Amino acid sequence: MTEGQRARLLADMLERQSQLDRDPHRPQYHLLPPANWANDPNGTIQHGGEYHVFYQHNPFEPWWGAMHWGHVVSRDLVHWEHLPIALVPGPEAYDKDGIWSGCAVVHEGAPSILYTGVQPEVQCLATSDDNMRTWRKHPWNPIIGQRPPRLSLTGFRDPFAWREGEEWYLVIGSGICDVGGAALLYRSSDLRAWEYLHPLHVSSVAETGKMWECPNFFSVGGKHLLAVSTLGKVVCFLGEYSELRFMPERQSDMDLGNCFYASNCLLDDKGRRIMWGWAPEKYDVEAKKASGWAGVLTLPREVFLHPDDTLGIRPVPELRVLRGRHWHFANLCLSGYSVEVLPDVAGDQLEIAAELQADGDAQCGLSVRRTLPMASRSARAGEETLIVWNVAENTLCVDANRSSLDPKAAKFVVGGSIGAHGAGLLQLRVFLDRSIVEVFANERAVLTTRVYPACRNSLSVALLARGGRLRVRALDVWEMKSIRGEQCL
Repeated sequence: MTEGQRARLLADMLERQSQLDRDPHRPQYHLLPPANWANDPNGTIQHGGEYHVFYQHNPFEPWWGAMHWGHVVSRDLVHWEHLPIALVPGPEAYDKDGIWSGCAVVHEGAPSILYTGVQPEVQCLATSDDNMRTWRKHPWNPIIGQRPPRLSLTGFRDPFAWREGEEWYLVIGSGICDVGGAALLYRSSDLRAWEYLHPLHVSSVAETGKMWECPNFFSVGGKHLLAVSTLGKVVCFLGEYSELRFMPERQSDMDLGNCFYASNCLLDDKGRRIMWGWAPEKYDVEAKKASGWAGVLTLPREVFLHPDDTLGIRPVPELRVLRGRHWHFANLCLSGYSVEVLPDVAGDQLEIAAELQADGDAQCGLSVRRTLPMASRSARAGEETLIVWNVAENTLCVDANRSSLDPKAAKFVVGGSIGAHGAGLLQLRVFLDRSIVEVFANERAVLTTRVYPACRNSLSVALLARGGRLRVRALDVWEMKSIRGEQCL
């Protein structure tokens, strides 16, 4: 595909974007391509004052297939400019069947992409000399064409590289047959010739599945974190790293929901480790064909370490520039089994910040994307998505059993523990963007999911209590602006 053909393909998708945005389920302040399919974030990097995110992309259809690398760039992590496709399959044999996931680094001043070509899975290199606008595949490709000897592997993909001193190191997602998921460690001085060292970490099939995808490995605080995608979620191992050996101390899920996968991250010039994930659709192929688009990336979230050496996670503060109309409430009290609708608050593009205090018997939280008015209807006549805090167990869940009256919509409850017990206190940051919901709790946990309300008036927000007493110390709601049509460059 020539540069002119890439530019025309992008222009065609941008022309369709405004029509697709009429879909009431299409997010407006999250990152997604102008049209068609997206999955894994790839090659996330800051370079020359710009943030770059690449992503798995089918530019021709709204479903998985013909994997290319889409490309966006930003100066503020909020407003993104779509650039022509960075990497296209073939005509070389090693990647003719797809440009699969990988990373981006800078070696001796040259931006470089490491990615997986498929059938068979091999690792490849591409470089840029024009500020990451166009890319050339390296003549040595595939740079890792053979799997490690004496290992029977279930897969071999998704390279992630970092520098230590004068050497580059790289992990590849894999699995050892009859053992479990594995991250394989390599070393190089030039990104071209790689030496296999050993597995950085291996787990069991029972614990984390038979195959790991999209490994990330980086320092956070005084620890190191290995994140891998498996069994439909991102699992992280936190521990010590010394002399090329990783010793995990804790294992947890990076996200408590059912829509965070294939994470990728960057280290920016402020010293922040910023991560994105893929939030897949929760509807069938026929619906994807009808909609003309599928797949969205989560909001950028910062991963850090709390003073007690537990993992922290929070939305980046740059997102505040999207705040518009504001509602503020304070010192609201509920008890027993009660629901209190917030007056005048309505929307499907909102940020909600809440400080909650409750006694140990309470299950409480928020009802969002709630049909207006539900008070005058039967209990089953409307839609709502519940965000529920179980105080005694210190768990958080999203209950989507009544999120949509569409009989094809998935019904589920997802969630889990939100970490160190907050002594009956909870700080929530909730981001609603049409069909995507991201809930941050106490900067220790996050839950991402997708919901598809069928009623156009499922827009209200309410407080809820189920037993016990709930005090809302403060509650702020902002309408969030769309980033469509806004360019940061």
